[in-house]
Parts: sequence; structure tokens; C-alpha cells
Amino acid sequence: MGVHAVGFNFWPHSKRFLDPVANRWMNELAGSILRVGVFVNEDSDLPYRLYGEGMIDVVQLHGNELPECIAGFRNAGIPVIKAVGVTDVAGIATAGKYGADAVLLDAHAPQVFGGSGETFDWSLAKHFQKSFPAISMILAGGITPLNAAQAVAEVRPAVLDVASGAEILPGVKDFGKVAALLEACLETR
Repeated sequence: MGVHAVGFNFWPHSKRFLDPVANRWMNELAGSILRVGVFVNEDSDLPYRLYGEGMIDVVQLHGNELPECIAGFRNAGIPVIKAVGVTDVAGIATAGKYGADAVLLDAHAPQVFGGSGETFDWSLAKHFQKSFPAISMILAGGITPLNAAQAVAEVRPAVLDVASGAEILPGVKDFGKVAALLEACLETR
């Protein structure tokens, strides 16, 4: 459909959880789409193993990971995205200091790792871009076919991250919504 990346949620408590052992088909997607592994406070070597096995191309961290954790991935040559729930300008300053390849800005939702499906004040995303122009910014949080064009036009993120806004049920994509999202993004080019 022209989507550039797909996220695989490896957090066992997520309603979108995919067991990496039972879903080896992800390897077959290598080279055709960017495969993002989503993790929350992972204390095992699972992200390193899945990257090393060629199952994912990027690690996305959605928990309380510290900059030292991000540095470990960077030192290993693994691209890493840090997701941050933002509420104010102070949170933006923190988001820019993780040392990640990209920062995903989402609505602040304590203990709701992986997003709440709610939007946040996009002026904070614009503030992030002005403060950290060298860091790719991913916009998440309540993006749907109804507001995607506005999000792209107002914020101009490097990437839109969409989960519930493109689903029938958690983990089940609605290809009509995916097509509408892509169309909305193309309208703003």
C-alpha cells in the first residue's frame, strides 16, 4: 500500500503483542519494508537478538529507558527510536537529550505504554523541532484519517506513527483507514 514501515510490538502486556518465536514470518519482509521492533522496559537481550537475527531493522523503546540504554543500542550500531509522552516544554527538553536516532512524541499517558490513542498539543512537537533540528521527530498520538493531513501540514514530522487510528480492533489493520491515511498525507505534499 506504500507504507514505509511496520511496527511489531514485543511487549507481552500489549493488546498488540506478537510473540517473536511464533511469528518468524517477519524475516520474510526484510528489504521490502522497515521493520520496527517495539519494546517496553525490556531487561533481556531480546532487542539485540531480534536485530541480530534479521527480524527487525530498528528498535523503538516505549518505557522508562534511560539514555544509557539508548547508548547501548547506538554503540552496537542498532538504530533506535525513543518514545516520549509529552505534556509541557520541560518534557520536550528531556526528549531531546536521550541520544536516540529519532524521537517519537506521543500524548503523556503514564503506565499506558505504547500509546493511548489521544492527541496532544502539537505546538510542543513544533517546539521540539526548533530545539532539536538534527533529531528526526515522529509524531504519534491519536492520528487518524481525519487529522493526518492537519498533522502533516502543521507539524511537518519526519514520520507519522499510527496504531489505533488504522485498526478495526487492536492489532487488526483496517486497510480502508490505511488508504485514507496515505491519501491524507499525500494531500499535504
